[in-house]
Amino acid sequence: MVEGTADFPDLEAGAGSPLARQLFAIPEVERVFFGSDFITVTKRESKDSDWRHLKPVILGAIMEHFTKELPLFEGKQAAEEEIAYEGEEAEIVSQIKELLETRVRPAVANDGGDIIFKGFDSGSGTVFLHLQGSCAGCPSSTITLKNGIENMLRHYVPEVSGVEAI
Repeated sequence: MVEGTADFPDLEAGAGSPLARQLFAIPEVERVFFGSDFITVTKRESKDSDWRHLKPVILGAIMEHFTKELPLFEGKQAAEEEIAYEGEEAEIVSQIKELLETRVRPAVANDGGDIIFKGFDSGSGTVFLHLQGSCAGCPSSTITLKNGIENMLRHYVPEVSGVEAI
């Protein structure tokens, strides 16, 4: 993707992407996530589902899509509106976003996911984040969020008192 990420928790969410639809056509595929230069595919947990058998099918679908030079998306993707912050609050949000972009997102991307800033409540000092890709269903994401990201943000931005996933 040129910019941003796309998270498809199910076929309905991936309906606007030919590649996502092709991947969801594989019965064992549960979730699809597109990053800047990677694709994360989450398989359904079952005793019959094995990565050794699933990986060639997934790679084949991806290769077929790109060798045919098909678009990643059909039509226009709806852009999400961002909350406008002013004054001191805007400076705090800018610091938070810069830390997320430079220190957190690269590490999360290495694990096949992404983290999106969703908001900041200056009254409570709470930062709201959305985990995508493999991070969305990862059992250790709560620990990462609380012990890693929250501690880092509180250290660099004293106005932050906590982090919550949405």
